[in-house]
Amino acid sequence: MLKKIFAHQYKIILTVVAIAMVAAVAYTWFKAPEYLSVTTALPSSVYSNDKSRLFNENIQLLYSDLGSADELDVIAGSGQLDTVYLAVTDQFNLFDHYRLKGPKARALSAEILKGKTSVIKSGNGELKISVWDTDPDLAPQLANAIMDQLQLIHTEARNAGNQHMIRHLKQKLDSSSIVTEPGKNQEEKITQLKKLLAEYETIAEVKAPALVVIEKARPAIRPDRPRVIPILIAVFILSLLLSVLLAVYRERTSIS
Repeated sequence: MLKKIFAHQYKIILTVVAIAMVAAVAYTWFKAPEYLSVTTALPSSVYSNDKSRLFNENIQLLYSDLGSADELDVIAGSGQLDTVYLAVTDQFNLFDHYRLKGPKARALSAEILKGKTSVIKSGNGELKISVWDTDPDLAPQLANAIMDQLQLIHTEARNAGNQHMIRHLKQKLDSSSIVTEPGKNQEEKITQLKKLLAEYETIAEVKAPALVVIEKARPAIRPDRPRVIPILIAVFILSLLLSVLLAVYRERTSIS
């Protein structure tokens, strides 16, 4: 049956496959090569900003400096925020790099960068940020900058509770200090509040990072895409299947 179809419809099969292959070769030939750079980080412990961990000697050894892989889910999700890519776009003037002009150039540049970026939690519990770019020296800078933005967002988020506590303690100290003749208990309370305030201010000043970068992105030696051979093989297989289906259809309609 297939031999008969091929004998009658071989021209259409060869034509479809030939056109598809020529288009694929042209695409891979004219497509600018893109270089891949990857930066990798591990989560730091959520207890890094915990007062007890830093100032209680009995508790310090109970917690690891590194967090669990589950903590990366939220951080990886933040890799889809437009805020991240807009900040990096401004930092590197990507609208010039992508040769975009007009009022929407900034937003379009951020969208292009987002499309060329992958932020994932790997199977080994690592945060991996991959960036493709036609400039092998710019790609690692973009990847590292995106990592820095995620670091900033989540470090500030973790520290928000400490900042709230600092404001609360200052308010309590202001209200306590207006007593004209404080008794002994009042003095002890003020001393305790001042100690707590100093501890929280120390934590807020240190700002333990949310991520521990274990490998910075580096310039790639050779381009990562387009991957010519896999593309040509895939196009050949798909075009062959399509042409055979078309040949079968033409054969049946000619018989009927």
